[in-house]
Order: sequence, then structure tokens, then C-alpha cells
Amino acid sequence: MRILLIEDNKKLADVICDAMRAQTLTVDWMATARDGEAAMLAMTYDAVVLDLGLPDRDGLTLIGPIRQIAPTMPLLVLTARDASTCIIEALEKGADDFLAKPFVMGVLIARVRAIMRRGVVTQETVLRHGRLELAPASHSVKVNGLDLSLSRREFAALELFLRRPNRVLSKADMEDALYGFGEEPSSNAIEVLVHRLRRKLEEARSPVDIHTMRGIGYMLAERPS
Repeated sequence: MRILLIEDNKKLADVICDAMRAQTLTVDWMATARDGEAAMLAMTYDAVVLDLGLPDRDGLTLIGPIRQIAPTMPLLVLTARDASTCIIEALEKGADDFLAKPFVMGVLIARVRAIMRRGVVTQETVLRHGRLELAPASHSVKVNGLDLSLSRREFAALELFLRRPNRVLSKADMEDALYGFGEEPSSNAIEVLVHRLRRKLEEARSPVDIHTMRGIGYMLAERPS
């Protein structure tokens, strides 16, 4: 399960991330509303934990865009505000649950798991490009109807391409989307990642391939006949 945490307090975010990872949850941390929204566009998440007190924008105003991107995705808001009207507004805008600060870490984990159970949908979204299919929720890829095994990073890169069909992605775009969560990629990390993904697609006889647009970036498109 992959969780997006949008929280500007680094000390608290570190504690939350450590607690979630100890429960085998994958967590991406963003400190601003802008970075949180960008992460939502780049990746698919199983749930979002959103602090309302963000430095660049009131977290309440981010609930609408989150719901536009992922209408059914579980969303829990964190708030240090005392007013019940704030909590009511968050729930009316589309939040599934809330937790007031300070809170017990075990309660946060339990509530996140609870809203994820409630948020299970019967029909999974599948991204397609010809006979290449990727299902974000079940973390599965099929080529010509057969399963294709990818690492977590390879899967994330392929999902990124499928969400931007026939669009060139620069190396910087890919680094921001795939390594923008507290990691520092090596200078050739993207090249190595693309090479591995290309090889697996070719071995699976995928009808689409990752094309190099020299000096610009990469693009997922039909393989030349």
C-alpha cells in the first residue's frame, strides 16, 4: 500500500513515515500543497494523509483538487485547529476522516487502514496503451495478456509514461516524479531505469516501447514495425 503524506512539519512527518513503514506501508512525504498535488498527478496512491496547516496554501482548498484527481481515494485530514466548523468543512469537501493534533501514532495507523478498507472499489482503473495494461491498485502489468514482473521503481516509471501517452518526459520530469521523495538519484539513474524497463518490455514482446528523444527526454509510443 502506498500512502501520500502532505505535512509541513518535518519532525512530525519523519515520525509518521517511520511508523507507517514499520507497518509495511510505503510513504511519500510532501511538505507543501503544491508538491502534494504534483505527486498526486504523478503517482497512484491508496490513501492520502493531509495536514490542513500548510505553508503555501490552506489544506482545505486542496481537498477539491485531490477529489478531482482521485474521486474515491481514501483521504484523512490532520488538524491542530480547534473549531468544529473546520472539521465539518473538511468532511463536507470530501475528506473521509479526521484526526486532531496531537494524536497517538497507533490511532493514525488504525484510521488510515480503516478508511482504506472502506475505500475499496469493485472496479479497478486500468491504464492501457495497445496490448500493454497496467493496474495501479493491484500493482500488476500485462503485455499481450501475460503478466509482466517489474520492480517498484520500474512499475512507477511505466505508470508515469502511461499517464502521459505520446508525451515526452524529460530526465528532470522523471527524477522529480520518481525520486522526489527524499531520495537523491545518481547521475545516470534514469538512464539505467529506462534501459531495464525497455529490456523487459522487449522480452515480453510489447507492442509499445520507450523511445529516446535525443536531447529532450523519453516517450512511450508504438514500437516500429
